[in-house]
Amino acid sequence: MRRVVFNQKGGVGKSTITCNLAAIAAHQGQRTLVVDLDRQGNSSRYLLGDAADETTPGAAEFFETTLKFSVRAPKTADFIVQTPWENLHLMPASPVLDELHGKLESRYKIYKLRDALVELEGDYDAVWIDTPPALNFYTRSALIAAQGCLIPFDCDDFSRRALYSLLESVKEIQADHNAALVVEGIVVNQFQPRASLPQRTVQELIAEGLPVRQPYLSASVKIKESHEMSRPMIHLDPRHKLTQEFIALFETLD
Repeated sequence: MRRVVFNQKGGVGKSTITCNLAAIAAHQGQRTLVVDLDRQGNSSRYLLGDAADETTPGAAEFFETTLKFSVRAPKTADFIVQTPWENLHLMPASPVLDELHGKLESRYKIYKLRDALVELEGDYDAVWIDTPPALNFYTRSALIAAQGCLIPFDCDDFSRRALYSLLESVKEIQADHNAALVVEGIVVNQFQPRASLPQRTVQELIAEGLPVRQPYLSASVKIKESHEMSRPMIHLDPRHKLTQEFIALFETLD
């Protein structure tokens, strides 16, 4: 199963959700790959720590090879590294992704990621794709390559307004490029159950018939510790409430 975690708005927890769900999949024995397409490399740093700064090749080098013909083209596996966690691999990001963006778009390399991940189908049980906070070449590539889409959502009015535009963008990709893409659900992140605004906002989304996933992910300072230590929650504190929420969310996915 290939999944993309996508939201055009920044700071909604894309990398956190991607890495924690992928880490749970790997922890449960699935051969799992994380593809980091965000030039900021938050998923790469989350899974590799400081080693992310020196890790090459990765996503940028993969896309660079699509711009030139080679008799002996490298395999997609050559751009993937092992993380410290068993069964969990990563195609890391780098700032070079920015430099390649215009060339890739102008030469219409939009299907290359899909082709590469299809090539890896025998190697992995699950692929999780982290995307930049924009609807650009890399995000479209991910939506075309994926079978399922999860949408992180922060409980505020700005996020809600952006959500409708985001869903329209996904529908456009479905209509033009990837009819098999399924929106698996909206993942409520940083939820504060005692505050009235988050509760009201989520209930309004549900009333509109939008696919809101349960459980909601609680706001917790523990996730900041998880980021700082470069340890997904399943490896940092398996019994923590937030870890259990991630596990429960993971188990709702087909």
